Amino acid sequence: MSFISRITPSTNQIHLIVVSVVSISLTAGIILGGQEVRRRTRVKAVKDSIPEISESHLSERLTEYGAAADLAAPSKEDERNAVLALRARQGDYDDELILEQLARNRVFLTDEGLQKLRSAFIIIVGCGGVGSHAAAALARSGISKIRLIDFDQVTLSSLNRHAVATLTDVGTPKVHAIRRRLEAVTPWVHFDCRNELFGAHVADAQLAPLDGQAPDYVVDAIDNIDSKVDLLAYCDANGIKVISSMGAGAKSDPTRIVIGDIAASTDDPLSKSTRVKLRKRGIKSGIPVVFSTERPGPGKAQLLPLAEDEFAKGNVGELGVLSNFRVRIMPVLGTMPAIFGMAVANHVMLEISGYPHEYVAAKSRDKMYDGLLGALLGQEERLARATGGDTVGLKLSLTADDAGYVADEMYRGRSAVSGLSTRLVLTRWRKPEPGFFDDSIPGQKLVKLSTSDLVCMTKEEAAQHMKLVLQGDKTPEEVYDQKVCDLVQRRIDEDASLEKYR
Repeated sequence: MSFISRITPSTNQIHLIVVSVVSISLTAGIILGGQEVRRRTRVKAVKDSIPEISESHLSERLTEYGAAADLAAPSKEDERNAVLALRARQGDYDDELILEQLARNRVFLTDEGLQKLRSAFIIIVGCGGVGSHAAAALARSGISKIRLIDFDQVTLSSLNRHAVATLTDVGTPKVHAIRRRLEAVTPWVHFDCRNELFGAHVADAQLAPLDGQAPDYVVDAIDNIDSKVDLLAYCDANGIKVISSMGAGAKSDPTRIVIGDIAASTDDPLSKSTRVKLRKRGIKSGIPVVFSTERPGPGKAQLLPLAEDEFAKGNVGELGVLSNFRVRIMPVLGTMPAIFGMAVANHVMLEISGYPHEYVAAKSRDKMYDGLLGALLGQEERLARATGGDTVGLKLSLTADDAGYVADEMYRGRSAVSGLSTRLVLTRWRKPEPGFFDDSIPGQKLVKLSTSDLVCMTKEEAAQHMKLVLQGDKTPEEVYDQKVCDLVQRRIDEDASLEKYR
């Protein structure tokens, strides 16, 4: 009992505890209450400082687009165009006038080809520089149903590359800016505007049929990689024809723009990231893309990083329009998105109308990749024999695609040592540890090798590397200068950062 009495609070102690708790609660309530009163007072003061809209004030109420009415309110011409467009879509428009407006396309594509265009339904995802030019070209060429999907609004910086937006469209959703301007050109076109962000979770609804008609083609003009990959993967899985525009930013040479399979697209960071993520989903080819083969160089525009003072402010992710969207500045020459958009529209028109077209195809490099892999296997066999190992049944964990990735993506088709692009082979960068292959399975020896272990060299350089490093007692740092070692390390680091996507 004495123990219990010692650990049990007395009546006075209980009273003191209760009084303390109540006092703390009252104090906190007073402080929080005072803060709330001050907050409401400040809010009321701000609201009271805003003058009412009157003749003495030129302020305007916001429109449905969230812009000032004097900027986004439709003009008399816009209202007339909207009425004309509604009547035209309802059939109150002379078809002979439409055919006259499309006369040049008609004689080029024939009546049959033009009719296919006029009956088509196209979805354009992304209505910035590329998407707006594609939309304008497709509408002017006879496409009768166009769905526009984009969450963004026209900004002042949009005007250097947007096909139809004007100053009065600033603050207006891009989809409605395009619709409003193109209704003045092609009033018979049915624009289905979706002021929405494309996402995998809403793809079924956003790419759904229009008036019972499934999309004949989807145009991918998205500049966010995750959304782009989601769109392309959805179209691939559902058998929807799609063409994708790769990056037009920091490009300036229109003669380097080509149309080809995504597997052949190179020299473009957006394309590379898209390919890697699609490969993770089992998609290696089969998607036509517009891309530029122009390579970066001294004096050319590059992706601009955020200033150091922006990083010092805190979480840079909060600077983006949406979560996971890039916050760096992309230098864009206004003409390049236009050319990309026109190339996309041209492809769609030829495909739908059935007009014969054959692009200059990129050379198949499958044989070269097989050769790289075979030469690498031969090297590993020589290393195994040099250590007294049995090479019967020796196999590589890498594939020909992996070999191509190292040669073309990691090392840009050039030797890391000399920069030459001929007689290339792959070789280990560092000497392998003893027991570098797994022989736990009878009759099979699997070489423990990853893409980050490899480097691209000429045959002559690889032979010297084998002698001095792989079979000798030197390290790469003792054989090569700092510039070569730094280059290889950068490529290894880049590969490691992309490993999660493969």
